[in-house]
Order: sequence, then structure tokens, then C-alpha cells
Amino acid sequence: MNSAIEIRGARENNLKDITLRIPKHKLVVLTGPSGSGKSTLAMDTLQRECQRQYMESMGMTSEAVAKPKVDAIVGLSPSISVGQHVTNRNPRS
Repeated sequence: MNSAIEIRGARENNLKDITLRIPKHKLVVLTGPSGSGKSTLAMDTLQRECQRQYMESMGMTSEAVAKPKVDAIVGLSPSISVGQHVTNRNPRS
């Protein structure tokens, strides 16, 4: 089993052919200036590929989830994504 997630050649949105290793079973923090690709890497690349692979493994069509622009991603596990959306603007909520 892989001890890291390897991303090779990520080109989604503002990522320009990025290659990196993210260790598994560790707390990993993505930092950088605004517009550097933190959310693109986490949500548009990693999360989308996790979701796509999971759907394919369950025999479901993954046409709704487009494959991210990346050469290869190795070592992914199923994941969940928690969104941060305001649904109620009542200050007492």
C-alpha cells in the first residue's frame, strides 16, 4: 500500500504541470498566496478524482464527474468533501 499520494502533471485551472507527493495518515496543510492553486489542487484535482474512481469501482457511470487534467494520480483512497456554504442568514442560527 502506498504511504503517499503522488500527483504528476496537474494542469487544472491555474496549476501549471505540478508534481508532488502528499504523505498519507498525516495532517497536511496547503498554504500559499491567493490564486496559487490551493483550492484547485484540493477540490478540483484530488477530490474530483477520488469521487470519479469511487463511482467507477461501484460500477456506476462517472460521466457526471470529469477526469481532472493530470498525467497521473497514484495512491488515492475514497474521500468525503465538506462544503462551506451559508444556507441560512438568520443571526440566531
